[in-house]
Amino acid sequence: MRLVLATRNEHKLRELSALTAPFELHPLPEHVHLPPETGTTFADNALGKARAAATATGRPAVADDSGIEAQALRGAPGVWSARYAGDHAGDEENLAKLLHEVPEDGDRRVAYVCALAYVDPGGREEVVHGRCEGVLALEPRGSGGFGYDPAFVPNDYGDGRTMAELSPEEKDAISHRGRAARALVKRLREVEEDRRPPRLFGGARRRGGAR
Repeated sequence: MRLVLATRNEHKLRELSALTAPFELHPLPEHVHLPPETGTTFADNALGKARAAATATGRPAVADDSGIEAQALRGAPGVWSARYAGDHAGDEENLAKLLHEVPEDGDRRVAYVCALAYVDPGGREEVVHGRCEGVLALEPRGSGGFGYDPAFVPNDYGDGRTMAELSPEEKDAISHRGRAARALVKRLREVEEDRRPPRLFGGARRRGGAR
């Protein structure tokens, strides 16, 4: 199955392309305009983008919306993660603001959350979720990943490394996006199965009738 990924983020395209194999993800055509992310949940935003891409291209589309939630900030930045420091802010500015606002001696628990939406032109819609728990480091470390990865220390490995210090394989195994992608692949296999013609049971009758 060939799918359009409703994003302009090259990092997400590369990451999700590897995570959703054997399904093929293709870049969003330049002429397609995505709606603003005005939803109050990750699922709302992901569905809005996937619907727009499916309608504009006539092909099944997938969209991701994800972010980080800090316990000390009552779940912020949440759906505002990509523009936490302003509409035109970059990863470093967003991360700097989060590190400034979470008290060093306070609750540093954080969670990465991802919603992945699938929409096909026939109207079928699926939404899956992934979550990764961790703590916020006091300062950025590592050169891998993107977004808040340099300060996100996942609980899964217990060795103090940030997401940006993990290998791509280690990150994919535990990340919110990796978990959501595996759930999506499972759903897409079910979609393919639903589209197959029903199997005939009992076998075909031999020419000339039974003997």
